[in-house]
Amino acid sequence: MDTITRTTGGSLARLAGWAQRRRWLAVALWALVLIGVTVTSQLAGSAFHDDNSLPGTESQQVVDLLENSPQSGASAQIVLKADGGLAANRAPIDAMLDDVRSLPHVRSVTETTLSADGRIGYATVTFDAASTDLPYDDIVKFADTAKRAGPVEVALAGDPIERISESGGPAEGAGLLAALVILVFLFRSLLAAGLPVLTAVFAVGSTLGVITVVSHFVDIASYTAPLMMLVGFGVGVDYALLIFSRYRTEILAGHDRDAAARRALDTAGRSVLFAGTTVIIALLGLLALGLGGLRGVALSVALTVLMTMLASVTLLPALLSLFGKRLERGIRRHALRRDHGKAWRRLADGVQRRPLAPLAIGLIVLIGLSIPAAGMRLGFADASTDPAGSTTRQAYDLLAEGFGPGFTGPLAIVTEDGDTDALQRKLAATPGIAHVLPPMGRTVLAFPTTSPQDEATAELVTRLRTDVLPALPGHYLVGGSVAAATDFAGAVADRLPLFVLVVVGLSALLLMVVFRSILIPLKAALLNLLSIGASLGVMTLVFGDGWFGAQPGPIEAFVPVMIFAIVFGLSMDYEVFLVSRMHEEWRRTGDARLAVREGLASTGAVITAAGAIMVLVFGAFLLDPSRMLAQFGLGLAVAVLLDALVIRCLVVPAIMRLLGAKAWWLPRWLDRRLPHLALEP
Repeated sequence: MDTITRTTGGSLARLAGWAQRRRWLAVALWALVLIGVTVTSQLAGSAFHDDNSLPGTESQQVVDLLENSPQSGASAQIVLKADGGLAANRAPIDAMLDDVRSLPHVRSVTETTLSADGRIGYATVTFDAASTDLPYDDIVKFADTAKRAGPVEVALAGDPIERISESGGPAEGAGLLAALVILVFLFRSLLAAGLPVLTAVFAVGSTLGVITVVSHFVDIASYTAPLMMLVGFGVGVDYALLIFSRYRTEILAGHDRDAAARRALDTAGRSVLFAGTTVIIALLGLLALGLGGLRGVALSVALTVLMTMLASVTLLPALLSLFGKRLERGIRRHALRRDHGKAWRRLADGVQRRPLAPLAIGLIVLIGLSIPAAGMRLGFADASTDPAGSTTRQAYDLLAEGFGPGFTGPLAIVTEDGDTDALQRKLAATPGIAHVLPPMGRTVLAFPTTSPQDEATAELVTRLRTDVLPALPGHYLVGGSVAAATDFAGAVADRLPLFVLVVVGLSALLLMVVFRSILIPLKAALLNLLSIGASLGVMTLVFGDGWFGAQPGPIEAFVPVMIFAIVFGLSMDYEVFLVSRMHEEWRRTGDARLAVREGLASTGAVITAAGAIMVLVFGAFLLDPSRMLAQFGLGLAVAVLLDALVIRCLVVPAIMRLLGAKAWWLPRWLDRRLPHLALEP
């Protein structure tokens, strides 16, 4: 074990030494990578593509059957409204539609369909390519042309319009600014605070450029880039913070700057590598779900975490060497003002004196917040959740007003051997269906009485599949956006046990190898699952039930599994940072109670600061106009907040006190068979 420990530590120490000796080269290499991939990505442009296909599901079979139809290209709706009636404005409307027909990539334009009162109407525009394949400028030209309809109010809907309407909020900038403020308060130095932020910017910026170029060759979802920034800035700042914090500790312990950097890499650097590995394992566990649309996202975010790890152990030591003198002066100048963990020692002693009370309080909070997650309803976002005032939201509201709330989410029922006329009559007589169009080939479109986001619409899909359609002769398939969301939720539920088993099992095995314990990995897995459940419960209350003024509706179908992977990995980060220091003291003294106290005293301030940074970075995405990104931000922020404050400060010290020396127990036969790795020198 000692040989392996020295080799591993020697490798990281040598890496830090190389970065110190070749500091200008290390910084220059990172700068060249960042500039190179950024310029290349700007020249190549992005080709992000949302792939929500689920081979083998009923809704996907409908998509496959219809993909070669004349309606297979992207489509958009030009929605019109005139309080005096659209008939009085026929000339400018017809002139606008003629102009639209002459635009590039426009395959066809239907005549205007009017509502019963004649005030609202729409025309459907079909393009000759998918939305992601249409030139951006041509979509903008179409939107500008469609809005020239004289005095008539015009709103636009459809995937191409969503694409040009996308606009990022101030989330990334606000999150980084908040992180910088916390770091300034922590280190009392703008320079020291800037190093973790600068490290994260280099890592995330480089990865983002790479993924933008790769999107031309691999299907990567459109929401991948902001999600990469969300996770990358959070973990990037945190990893650099933890290494710099250990560097500061070694400086105050009397080591020179170079030795302090090497020792920081030899201790906190190992924890960063191990913690980052657990995040990557959790993200790659998404591959076990077999959901094509998430593969590119999982690989992209995992690559982001990998780059933040590399930046933390190569770029940060170079920066520490460049600014070492100024950093050391600031560290020593502010050292006398600190209590060196006295408050955290008092907290640890208080928890260990009466461990049952904080344990009970923590578990009640976590379990109580987890309960609403049982009522979570999954779905896909539509224009009804777009920002108020956007043209897509206006189009949705006008269509719902003129043609009913279910108009924007029709159900497509396809049959190859059934009677479409009998199908039309059966659907028209089915409760929950407002209108049925005449058959178009082997397809019948049915419009529900409720909106696509309404739970009753999802229940209608299930009722059609299980009760209504089986009564007809022949075989029928139900498709459409609501049916796809239902199928996606079912696929996730079916494959979730394997996903959880892979992620939890591998992470627990790594913890067992490092800490030579059975109970610590078990404790970590259970507590991480509770923090995830609590975050999903809060997200259900806010976005599902409409707490705090949010619009109620379903949770984006893929958000919970992504949050599970990310949060489980991040929770393991804090587990590693805290328990590794406890393990270090346990190996040094053999006193379990002292190990808990000193472990919390050494890491409490850093973990709290790291947690606060992540909460602010993640929480800033609540400012983003995208409902999906706001859900990600809230879920991740709540999970980290509970993990850093409730779990690490209360529950873990209480459990470690109750376990005592048994926390570090491992059967001898298992100890002989497991490889030896160590996070401490």
